[in-house]
Amino acid sequence: MRKQSARKTPKANGADDLTRENVEAMRRVEETAMANRSRADRMAAFIAGFCGSMPFVWMHVAAFASWISFNSWPGLAHFDPYPFTFLTLVVSLEAIFLSSFILISQNYELRVSDRRNQLDLQINLLTEQENTKMIQILERIAKKVGANIEGDPEIPVLKENTDPEKLVAQIEQAQRENPQR
Repeated sequence: MRKQSARKTPKANGADDLTRENVEAMRRVEETAMANRSRADRMAAFIAGFCGSMPFVWMHVAAFASWISFNSWPGLAHFDPYPFTFLTLVVSLEAIFLSSFILISQNYELRVSDRRNQLDLQINLLTEQENTKMIQILERIAKKVGANIEGDPEIPVLKENTDPEKLVAQIEQAQRENPQR
């Protein structure tokens, strides 16, 4: 039997209500995860988000065009004449820092994705256990009411508990046998 959450939810009247409750529960989980991010994760996400935007691109277009124009304009004192060595240094340093922030942001997203995958796996395993138990109960009910289910060869297999380690071994063996997949 599943534990009931401490949060009271209204009874679902249909699939739409049930879906809405599930979406709301996942929204709360995601909201909590976002609120619990470290300052570094929040800063990296903000910087990575801004760097992946068109305003960032246009800002760089304007800055580079101004830099190159100023340092190429005849009659002006050029602080970084062609081949723009200082500009190259600035852009290289910016690339190092931006790539670091993007990697930090991606690492956080990977942790979130791993947590979602773990949640999905646990729900799937619980669902499989519940389905196995329901098949066992339905088989007992069928026998009690006299329904003939003896000829179905899948019932004994489906009412067995699934062994996750055995499934992983079967998947790995299949991948070794057919490595193109």
